[in-house]
Amino acid sequence: MPFSQKNRHHTFNGIFFTCLFALASYFLAGIPWVKASGFSPLVIAVVLGMIYGSTLRVHLPHEWTPGIQFVAKRFLRLAIIFYGFRLSFQDVFAVGLNGFVLDVLIVILTMLIGTWVGIKVFKLDRDLALLISSGAAICGAAAVLATEGVLKSEPYKAAFAVISVVLFGTLAMFLYPFIQHLGFLQLTNTQYAIYAGASIHEVAQVLVAGSQVSVDAGNTALIVKMTRVMLLAPMLVVLGMILARLTPQAVKPKLMTTIPWFAVCFIVVVGFNSLQLLPVALVSSINDLDTFVLTLAMAALGIETNFTKVKQIGLKPLYFAFSLFVWLLVGGYGLSLAVSKWLS
Repeated sequence: MPFSQKNRHHTFNGIFFTCLFALASYFLAGIPWVKASGFSPLVIAVVLGMIYGSTLRVHLPHEWTPGIQFVAKRFLRLAIIFYGFRLSFQDVFAVGLNGFVLDVLIVILTMLIGTWVGIKVFKLDRDLALLISSGAAICGAAAVLATEGVLKSEPYKAAFAVISVVLFGTLAMFLYPFIQHLGFLQLTNTQYAIYAGASIHEVAQVLVAGSQVSVDAGNTALIVKMTRVMLLAPMLVVLGMILARLTPQAVKPKLMTTIPWFAVCFIVVVGFNSLQLLPVALVSSINDLDTFVLTLAMAALGIETNFTKVKQIGLKPLYFAFSLFVWLLVGGYGLSLAVSKWLS
């Protein structure tokens, strides 16, 4: 047991060791040019962790491993629950029907098309296809981490999925405003904001891509994106039920154990936050702490990842992630026009 009297000291050492990576990530993320590029501490943490995991990891006392794994699993679920303090049901109404319908279509179609293409076309294993698809469909790194909590896959797969969605999400962050300014999209600033918020991977990337067009576009894009993030919980619940049905009957768990309860708690927290009972300053502090805990989880996943395992996967996952990027760029644009015309 990680917190037995015999192992407690080593477990805490593993947790504190992971904290060092999180603190270093925050320091690097605060460097002006890094901050301007849109790279969050979460992304930096998984990269630092992977570098360590592939080089100096062999020198880490093996007794510390349970502490690192505790961060990667338990802290992760806690962070996803408190991620709900970033959202409210008022956000959904602020977006309007256009944004909400587009978000739902993007999430459902990206998960379905992505999983099928990943498994059937690129011949990836189910978990990796689902992890990359969820990151593209909903909210990048946070969605990958949450989906990993349902799949319970190997850490290196989640780390690879995070890197791939961040790579193409960053490309989208620069490409979207560029083609909007050139007039290729022929969208109003509001239409562009809805399109960007519904199809770019990470929250920070959406904010940057929207703000480069206008302040109002940045705000609208962020609201659309956060509404999309709210769809994370129902997606996880449905995924858990589907995986349970696919499990062989002899080892099939009970329904109550297949529901990802941290996703249900996430929705409860969103509902509580919608009541606006807590002071704004306190909610802001909770969100700051939650970002740090997410960064800890990313660092732990990275530490548990070895580049040799990533190399064994090959380039197919990157090609797959690129195909999802193209789908979101082109398919998301087509859907945004169709939904706008349909609901006008």
